[in-house]
Amino acid sequence: MGIRVVISDDHGVVRQGLERLVGSFAGIEVVGTAADGREAVEVCAQARPAVALMDLEMPGVDGIEAIRRLAAEQPEVRVLVLTSFSDRERILGALDAGAIGYLLKDAAADELERAVRAAARGEAPLDPRAARALLAARVTGGVADGLSEREREVLALVGRGLPNKEIARRLGIRERTVKGHLTSVFRQIGVFDRTQAALWAQREGLVADDDPPMG
Repeated sequence: MGIRVVISDDHGVVRQGLERLVGSFAGIEVVGTAADGREAVEVCAQARPAVALMDLEMPGVDGIEAIRRLAAEQPEVRVLVLTSFSDRERILGALDAGAIGYLLKDAAADELERAVRAAARGEAPLDPRAARALLAARVTGGVADGLSEREREVLALVGRGLPNKEIARRLGIRERTVKGHLTSVFRQIGVFDRTQAALWAQREGLVADDDPPMG
C-alpha cells in the first residue's frame, strides 16, 4: 500500500504543482488537497492520509492552528510543514503544535520525496536551515533571549500563576501595560494563551525551582 498524502496550500498554482510532483513519486498517492487550515483538517478526516504537507501562511485557520487541531483530533496523521519561512518562531510554533518535520519550498524534488517517506516512517525530517534555527533556540534559549527584560519578568510571573492585576502590582506598572507585554510575548514565543505561556516559561527555566506556583 502506498503512502497517502494530503497537500494544503492557499496558492492554487503551488498546490496543483505539488499535487503533480508528489503524485509522480513511486508508491506515494495524493488523496486530497486543501486551500486553508480548516479545509486541511476536514480533508484529512475524510482521506485518512499518512502524511499531510502543510503550508503555514493561509487565510482563516492558519497552518499552525491546523497542525494543533490535527494533533488533537487525528494524531495518526504526520504533518510535514512545507513553507517559505525559516524564522525560528514559526519553526518552534509548528513543531510545538505537533508537526513532525519542517521543509522549505525551495527544496529539490528528491529532498521533498525523502522527507515525505521519512515522515511516513515516523522520522523527523528537518531542512538544515530549520535545524540550525531550532538548535539555536533550544540550546541557547534563542527565543527567550529575544525578550526584553520587562517581558521576561512578566512571563516569569505568569509562569508562577499570577494574574495580570497582581503582576502589575508587583512590577509597579499598569495592568494594561502587562496585557501589552503579554501580547508581544505570546507572538514571540509562539503561544496563544496564558496556560501555554506559563508552561513555556517553566520549560525554558524562566521560573526558578524555588518559586512556588501561586494562584
